[in-house]
Amino acid sequence: MPRSLRTYALALVAGLGLLAASAGAADLAKPSEKPILTVTGKIGVTNSDKSAVFDRAMLESLGMTSFTTATPWYKEPVTFEGVPLAKLMEAVGATGDRFVAVALNDYSAELPMEDVKKYPVILALKRDGQYMPVRDKGPLFIVYHYDSNPDLKNQKFYSRSVWQVARIEVK
Repeated sequence: MPRSLRTYALALVAGLGLLAASAGAADLAKPSEKPILTVTGKIGVTNSDKSAVFDRAMLESLGMTSFTTATPWYKEPVTFEGVPLAKLMEAVGATGDRFVAVALNDYSAELPMEDVKKYPVILALKRDGQYMPVRDKGPLFIVYHYDSNPDLKNQKFYSRSVWQVARIEVK
């Protein structure tokens, strides 16, 4: 199946999953490629034993956005592209008031759900147009648009910017 058709099909399935969730059903398409994210906890939309498992294409089908921002991890401003965390939380039917992002190395940070509603924060898949490898903060990196609000340029928000995200637990 051509990539554009597959992307369209995945977007359609994701949209139908959201529609089904709002109607009381709780199913999400299963990943067709290697999963890179598992969401658990207080969610209403699942595709695997009480969890929502996503591959890269499924995440991208939720809708991508990008911004360029300075960070403490890179010398120059960087352009990140990814899924707004608000969209991800909507897609899984999250009902909690906070969530814990857990990295591949088990580093974790707790984020208030309010952050994803109040600030431009994404689950980035790409940096400067390239997918991020594990060795350089990938495959997923929670990034705030630090330059959009002076309040975001402090350690509180930097510590919530988990890289190598593998799991999210909604609480």
